[in-house]
Amino acid sequence: MGIVNVTPDSFSDGGVYGEAHAAAQHCEALVRQGADILDIGGESSRPGAIQLSAQDEWQRIEPVLRAALGLGVPVSVDTCKVEVMRRALDVGVDIVNDIRALSAPGAMELLAAHGTAGVCLMHMRGDSATMQGLTDYTDVVREVTLYLQQRCNEAQRCGLAAERVVLDPGYGFAKTTQQNFELLRRQAELLALGRPVLAGWSRKSSLGVVTGRPVEERLAASLAAAVLALEGGARILRVHDVAPTVDVVKVWLASHEVGAVTA
Repeated sequence: MGIVNVTPDSFSDGGVYGEAHAAAQHCEALVRQGADILDIGGESSRPGAIQLSAQDEWQRIEPVLRAALGLGVPVSVDTCKVEVMRRALDVGVDIVNDIRALSAPGAMELLAAHGTAGVCLMHMRGDSATMQGLTDYTDVVREVTLYLQQRCNEAQRCGLAAERVVLDPGYGFAKTTQQNFELLRRQAELLALGRPVLAGWSRKSSLGVVTGRPVEERLAASLAAAVLALEGGARILRVHDVAPTVDVVKVWLASHEVGAVTA
């Protein structure tokens, strides 16, 4: 899953693809590099990020979504606003990736009524202004798993079929560095919920903490985290650096699957 941030303030690439034409070109580049999914967002979720109105968020991402939908891969909209979800689904978006796990009033019902769109439900606490102070867990893995189980149950209650759901433990969202790595070590426990797991470690601050590297120098750490996430059962990697991650996945597959290596 290639990340396309149409934002001026994302933690890693804010402002780089803030203009629609540049973002659309980036979508094309990520597909050429091997992205299987494009994840397009117009509002940063980094700590302290400014929250937008639904209208402002939609104005940022609409032309990029429309361009991406012609590239032959599934397109995901990264939003927690019901109105943005509705408009994105109306233009043909394939997946809703919601950091709030469809907890906004009407979000779950909207997706259930759509009938086919995929959904990514993520764990977090609070919002961008408060989440860094909401890291008090007795057992972070158990509590994240319980929350995601509850959201899956609510999805099924609303009529959203289980096979449409992917789960994201929310690395970096209301978790300390230690808690993020505890989740990574025990990520396989999430598989008991019976749904595919998405892992989003790319360039995260916890990687900077353990390596001492600034955000622009975290490629090696991001690739290492990607491999560990794969080992822990993740089936979707949400990344900024698609081409090197594709190489990592190919090597990982070759070591795990008979016949994966081609001449």
